[in-house]
Amino acid sequence: MSALPTLGDLAWAPALDHPELLAPSVQDALRAWAAEDARVPGEVAVAEIDPDHADTATLNDVHGLPPEASANCVVVAGRRGDVERIAACVVAATTYADVNTRVRKLLDARKASFLPMDRATAESGMEYGGITPVGLPSGWRVLVDSRFAEPGALALMGSGVRRSKLLMPGELLCAMPGVEVVEGLGVER
Repeated sequence: MSALPTLGDLAWAPALDHPELLAPSVQDALRAWAAEDARVPGEVAVAEIDPDHADTATLNDVHGLPPEASANCVVVAGRRGDVERIAACVVAATTYADVNTRVRKLLDARKASFLPMDRATAESGMEYGGITPVGLPSGWRVLVDSRFAEPGALALMGSGVRRSKLLMPGELLCAMPGVEVVEGLGVER
């Protein structure tokens, strides 16, 4: 088993040992994933944060975190006719999700746009600023930028709540059940 990942000056601990720092759906998904992958208990970390610092730029600044490790999760809806398709797109904070071209094509949609915040939080069961690819509704696709599959990459992301963050090796995120690793999902700013 690998060592628990750490980053910046946050106090990291095994996520499964701290359910109070996770949204219920995230906790359930981590438990189910751990039953399938022995790496999860020792490689998925959680740290409590000040909810006022949940914004990526603020969190990175306050805690000395590298922006390239921040895995921003945005929820996108695409529509073709009466059929709506939803995807969570995970990209590095140094990039942005190519919603109008790459994501729209992946969703086979005529138009794609960010899911309204109230809908994203209600349907995911997660707090705004804490939405994470772990524990999303089963009908949603989870698209992860291939940068996180690179050796040594870390993925710092929401925990479903604003008062904590998850951290795991990018390789583990890319191996999460249901994840689709996509080349070029994130576009340089």
